[in-house]
Amino acid sequence: MTAMLSAFFNSPDAMIMLTGALVGVAASLLGTFLILRGASMLSDAISHSIVFGIIIVWMLTGQASGPVQIIGAALTGLLTVALTELLTATRRVKADAAIGLVFPALFSIGVLLINIYARDAHIDQHTVLLGEIGFVWLDTYEIGGYLVPQAVVWMGVMALLNLAFVTLLFKELKLATFDAALAKALGFAPVLLSYALLALLSGTAVAAFDSVGAILFIAFVIVPPSAAYLLTDRLSLMLAYGAAIAVVSAIAGYWLAVWFNVSIGGMMAVMTGACFVAALAFGPRYGLIAQGARRRARVAENAARTLAVHLFNHEDDPQAKEENVAAALRDHLHWGRSKSDAILAKSLADGLVTRSGDRLILTEKGRNAAREVLEPWARAG
Repeated sequence: MTAMLSAFFNSPDAMIMLTGALVGVAASLLGTFLILRGASMLSDAISHSIVFGIIIVWMLTGQASGPVQIIGAALTGLLTVALTELLTATRRVKADAAIGLVFPALFSIGVLLINIYARDAHIDQHTVLLGEIGFVWLDTYEIGGYLVPQAVVWMGVMALLNLAFVTLLFKELKLATFDAALAKALGFAPVLLSYALLALLSGTAVAAFDSVGAILFIAFVIVPPSAAYLLTDRLSLMLAYGAAIAVVSAIAGYWLAVWFNVSIGGMMAVMTGACFVAALAFGPRYGLIAQGARRRARVAENAARTLAVHLFNHEDDPQAKEENVAAALRDHLHWGRSKSDAILAKSLADGLVTRSGDRLILTEKGRNAAREVLEPWARAG
């Protein structure tokens, strides 16, 4: 067991994938609630504005990473939200515009401070935005005799914190997300929950910036939960699916990056997009294929009702033998042969129509379907 753990922690491949997976899980757990609140772009604002917090903490303490930086980033995230809400409260600036004003200002101030005071320090805006996940295995802590990458340690801590937050406050978060007014009436303090959520998001962002950078972090916050949203209507399943999609994206993205010799972080982000496209296409309820199938089914059902109405109208007609036959459908309903045959086959299969030689005869079920169209008031009564 010791040898297996040692080999695991000494494997650059395993550590890179583990780091990506931990970032993905930590980010997607919080991102799920941002997606449902319609505030996903706050992740972009916070991930950029934490540059300001990082340089301020470095200037005060000299530390470029670790728990102090995480706390500093959390405070910067809260500052971003507070300034955004302050601008929005003036009613002169809309929420999206307020975000667009606040985070570029904080990001710009952070970049200027880095250029002025931290030219020789291992802090730069390129690192914060892009990171370099391929080198996470080089910086390690010795824990229990094993050399564990610092990124794995801090991202593991943040993933556990986020999981504990979501698990312990699941009911409160759910209610605050879907009905903030009711949550406030019940004493759940939705504003405080929102600030706690964004503080954790800020802390997760700064824990991730040195390894994956802000860009991949934003992708993990937004894309896996968005894909999960297309797969289920249950919040608990959405959280699980989002985390699973993030893990799959991290692992598949790494091996594809190695295969094609391209950016690891970039390929991980691409894989989150690929998972989203797959969910968009094949989702069981909201996927394009499922929606197309339901749309075609509704069209076929409406055509079957049209057939039932046609047969019903001519049922007692002296010309019924000529009117209520398959050949007449193409003339009276202007259906092509293939459509006529397909609708007739469906009507026969659904028990709306029977055949007597060439003649089409409505069943009682078919007559009721026709009456529902022709006499909707009777159905309502």
